[in-house]
Amino acid sequence: MRTLVTGGTGFTGSHLVRRLLARGDEVRVLDAAPGLFHGELADLGAQMTRGSVTDAALVDRLCEGTDLVFHLAAAFRKINLPKREYWLINREGTRHVAEACLRHRVRRLVYCSTQGVHGHIVNVPGDESSPIAPEDYYQQTKYDGELALWEVARQGLEACVIRPMGIYGPGDPGRFLMLYRAVRRGRFLMFGDGETLYHPCYVDNLIDAFELAAEHPKAAGGTYLIGDDRYVTLNELVQGVAAAMGRPLRLVRLPFAPLWAASVVCESICWPLGIEPPLFRRRADWFRQTRAFTIDRAVRDLGFEARVRLPEGLRRTARWYEERGYLR
Repeated sequence: MRTLVTGGTGFTGSHLVRRLLARGDEVRVLDAAPGLFHGELADLGAQMTRGSVTDAALVDRLCEGTDLVFHLAAAFRKINLPKREYWLINREGTRHVAEACLRHRVRRLVYCSTQGVHGHIVNVPGDESSPIAPEDYYQQTKYDGELALWEVARQGLEACVIRPMGIYGPGDPGRFLMLYRAVRRGRFLMFGDGETLYHPCYVDNLIDAFELAAEHPKAAGGTYLIGDDRYVTLNELVQGVAAAMGRPLRLVRLPFAPLWAASVVCESICWPLGIEPPLFRRRADWFRQTRAFTIDRAVRDLGFEARVRLPEGLRRTARWYEERGYLR
């Protein structure tokens, strides 16, 4: 199979590329940044191209002669990135990919969106029909990307949208690394009561879903929330990380409101200076926003199974961080 993965050098994309190479695909990778795994993926046989999905001509060239396209490239976690860049990458970039796939008769396009398009879940558990209520510009433009995709798909392109929950696993350089580092110190600052619901998604479970979305007949035209078999409270998650690391943990409980106020102030100071703030509202929202869903549609339609359960996923992630010195 000839396959293109946009955003293929990132955390999730690199896992997908490895899986595709292992099954024998000829894999092209497009990414604007080298990421942590560029050299490794090239050594494994991936055809690496440095560039952006905002470059319509480049996207068109890479889609030519391709059977499957997985579109993971996105502007993400860059608090000081202008809104126009989010729009150009997440919305217009998705349109470029979809139009190129249609033009070159790609068999199927799988678009990686986000659970964040649903915002805070009031009626738990949420599902694919829950209200669309993005709470920041990243989430809004990811949903705009979905709309752009379906606009093109109506012209004859087979496509599927995946909305992952909170992705974690070996190679994650972001939120979960910070979580493991905080737990390793033996004391975790829990803002609020810790009963906020969070839905993790181990990266290998997500890759399973990507493969199903690309191959299963029922996936065409569908939108699927993908995560682990259950959601947990933040208290359970943090204690699970401690157990995975074999470390005792003391939770220090603090009110949420001062954290939120500090994040607003921090953003307002850092933004004019062009500095990435150490604390911002999206990060603070982790303690507040309920993210809890059912994955019943993916189970029913695609036969999806979250094979790696949370305790095992947390152990594998801890081992990866430890072996590479991230927790020293």
